[in-house]
Amino acid sequence: MRKIMILLAIIVVGMLIPAGFSTSDTQVVATYGETTYNNANYKNIVDTFFINNAGFDLKNVDSKIITASEVNKISSTITGKTYSSDQIFSSALVDLNENDDLEVSVDKSKITTITGDMYISALKSAGITAGHVYVTSPVEATGESALAGIMNSYEVATDVEIPETVKEAANNEIYTQAEIVKNSDVDADDLSKLVDDVKEEVQVNNVTDHTTIVNIINNYTVINNINITDSDIENLATSIEQIQNVQGDINNYQNEVSDILNSTDAGNETGLLDGLFN
Repeated sequence: MRKIMILLAIIVVGMLIPAGFSTSDTQVVATYGETTYNNANYKNIVDTFFINNAGFDLKNVDSKIITASEVNKISSTITGKTYSSDQIFSSALVDLNENDDLEVSVDKSKITTITGDMYISALKSAGITAGHVYVTSPVEATGESALAGIMNSYEVATDVEIPETVKEAANNEIYTQAEIVKNSDVDADDLSKLVDDVKEEVQVNNVTDHTTIVNIINNYTVINNINITDSDIENLATSIEQIQNVQGDINNYQNEVSDILNSTDAGNETGLLDGLFN
């Protein structure tokens, strides 16, 4: 009788698995800059970084190509810069199996400007607070364009679209910080800490007034002993003000993603199988 019940359970499980079921891990997504993807040697360099650092068999990982037009859609409205199809190198892998906290591992030998802390800050501005992100490039790159790919990976993994207003605000933050590092010759990690401190105070006190945000930034430049030009302070204030103005969209996105992550908890699948076999 027990053998019959086990056989029936196996049959039921088989019926529950949809036709064409794939072993790919939908909680892990890789995005490749189109220049990297179209060059076998470049893609191999990127894949090697992902495999060595994330430990995944990339055959079972969903992937997507980030094109110049996708990057330009964001960058052209922020910096006025446009990129051609042979300039999109930065690539990223997002692992949502590690969803306790947000972590970013950057290939510092290739990503020259944007640090892990900068990505974390910008992603949190977009309402993304979980997952492990790996960022690299086959050649030296500043890393700003990688954020578009990272956010795209989150959309694929969760099947939840990030509002365009939120994408633009997060990308503006990354581009603004990159410009400040270049213009004011500031240490990237020091700048990232300053931005986090300012954003925290602004969010806690719900500050939306531009002049007040400028004053808060000035206060933290003194506290952290950082020299930033007045022009860069103005641009940073505008970026943080933009993030404040889309908090409603950020909160809505966060709530939707939280529901998805909670409903796809691996423990639920184990519980289903245990219940069937019991």
